[in-house]
Amino acid sequence: MNVPNLLTMIRFILIPIYAAVFAAGHVMWAFVIVLAAGLTDILDGYIARSRGLVTRMGEMLDPLADKLMLITVIISLMVAGYIPWFAAVPIFVRDAGMIIGSAVFHFRGKRTVPANAMGKLTTVLYYLAVLFIVFRFDFAITWLWFVIAFSFITTFVYLFKVQKVNRQTQESGM
Repeated sequence: MNVPNLLTMIRFILIPIYAAVFAAGHVMWAFVIVLAAGLTDILDGYIARSRGLVTRMGEMLDPLADKLMLITVIISLMVAGYIPWFAAVPIFVRDAGMIIGSAVFHFRGKRTVPANAMGKLTTVLYYLAVLFIVFRFDFAITWLWFVIAFSFITTFVYLFKVQKVNRQTQESGM
């Protein structure tokens, strides 16, 4: 356990705290918790890369924490009427698919690839979407649809990279 992985674990702890605070009707405080989770994500990535503390555990848990937080936020916003269910479903399907797919690849001994710049940008864009939704900007749902479309593009890019890495690994006999 190193500092970046500890920060990732804090993000896991923030998920039920966010849900409880949101459910209690404290939307702005819940948003602050989402921002805190985002800051720990940035911080753990920076520390891991700058100090050479990147681990396989971190490569698996970091995106899992991000996706679980996002799923929790999107479901809570949907249930509270901030976003329509038909916007929440593709987000849930994409992120649940990424979680399940990564687990399947991991347990089958296949390789995944760490998050790239497009994946990180997708996360930032989702955080902006949550900000716009919580503050009820007129363009918030339009922005959310843009981010959903962008997230699917980044998913296809990611899947292409995973396929390429595993094909190269298979061809080299590893």
